[in-house]
Amino acid sequence: MQIKLYNTMSRKIEEFKPLVPGQVSFYSCGPTVYHYAHIGNLRQFVLADLLKRMFLSNGYKVKNVMNITDVGHLTSDNDDSGEDKMEKGAARENKSVWDIAKFYTDEFLRDINDLNILLPTYMPRATDYIAEQIELIQKLQDLGYTYEIANDGIYYDTSKFEDYGALTGGSTDGNRAGARIEFNTEKKNISDFALWKFSPKDKQRAMEWDSPWGRGFPGWHIECSAMSMALLGPHFDIHTGGTDLSRIHHANEIAQSEPIAGKPWVNYWVHGEFLIEKLGTKMSKSSGEFLTLSVLKERGYDPMAYKYLLLMGHYQSQLMFSWESLDAAATGYKNLVKKIAVIITDANKQMTKTTASDVWRGKMLSAVSDNLKTATVIVDFQEMLKDDNLSAAEKLGLIHFIDDLLGLQFIDRAEKLLAEEAEPIPAEVQKLADERATAKMAKNWELADKIRAQVENMGWLIQDSKEGVKIVKK
Repeated sequence: MQIKLYNTMSRKIEEFKPLVPGQVSFYSCGPTVYHYAHIGNLRQFVLADLLKRMFLSNGYKVKNVMNITDVGHLTSDNDDSGEDKMEKGAARENKSVWDIAKFYTDEFLRDINDLNILLPTYMPRATDYIAEQIELIQKLQDLGYTYEIANDGIYYDTSKFEDYGALTGGSTDGNRAGARIEFNTEKKNISDFALWKFSPKDKQRAMEWDSPWGRGFPGWHIECSAMSMALLGPHFDIHTGGTDLSRIHHANEIAQSEPIAGKPWVNYWVHGEFLIEKLGTKMSKSSGEFLTLSVLKERGYDPMAYKYLLLMGHYQSQLMFSWESLDAAATGYKNLVKKIAVIITDANKQMTKTTASDVWRGKMLSAVSDNLKTATVIVDFQEMLKDDNLSAAEKLGLIHFIDDLLGLQFIDRAEKLLAEEAEPIPAEVQKLADERATAKMAKNWELADKIRAQVENMGWLIQDSKEGVKIVKK
């Protein structure tokens, strides 16, 4: 099946043509593990997961890398200044940087597990690839792309790279001095960036290494080039990340990689848009207040409801988050789970693949293969569930297919629902439900509501519907 993706480099949708037939290699910028990932961060990892699932469903062999940044990411991305975010996190919590890195890496892994995100083939940590980063900087130095700023570090001279900024049409607006940053007068060009930073002479950093240029630590950008080349080779198919990375981080990756690997270093650049809040600003950690997946869970939301919300949008469009939109997504997701539970029962867990089901399978796979149109897939999926020409066994096979394609865990949640419904209702709960029914017949609504709340406190729910009253585990 033809696969099409929007390529940021060409600024158009292109047919995907792999470097190696039947195989795809891609790299995704991972988290800086100095704090919890917020739900806006997680949108980009859902995108990477969707990309992997789409290729797997199309029969590709997938090799993908997602890095863990545990050193070198400074608080001011634009001008390579400020504190190392890892050391800032350590100071905030009075822990070592290594403890901070382990704790927030584990928290991130819990988040992606809750979102049913497939683990990447490799998940390297920047601190495990210091030698590779130093080697890459040395190669750039030998080629004449670097210069030294005394008591600061080794910098990349962007004037030496003719295509700098091509990823965003030649724009380097994100790297301008003025409104947000002051230009370092010792840099040759505004857009020059640090490859290696020297440790301060008056204090010892928690993370520092020896190098040909003195003791210090790598810049943020060099790690992704070094790790991707080490694990995927000098060229690979796709690079993903948030749209905010395209102007600086990814532009710098290209500049430091192509003099060594040749052009093009990467064939397709896939960037995901922001999750924004009601005020129209992107969700970020800079304010000190941000929503995590754990907060959503504490409020009673299934992580799959949040993933469903994301997939009802398109990765290239900004998505506004609100509790109302999450409530709507949660309701829509639960309704689908209920329908699927009925299908599982009707099919007696037996699956069948037929010509008719293959038509639906092809239709849904075609939509997601066309620049990841997940909302179209979900609409088609809902229509498939209503198709009276399909048997329950055919539908069940397609539900499993969609679970593999989108990772929404419909089968898992439906089976849990069936297990809850099969649990015997305690006699005391049944007695209260009967008393509530009597109160309703007498139009004693106050008593009926009181009994309903009492039953809920006991861990059960009384649900009224057109089909009658249902008692289910809370």
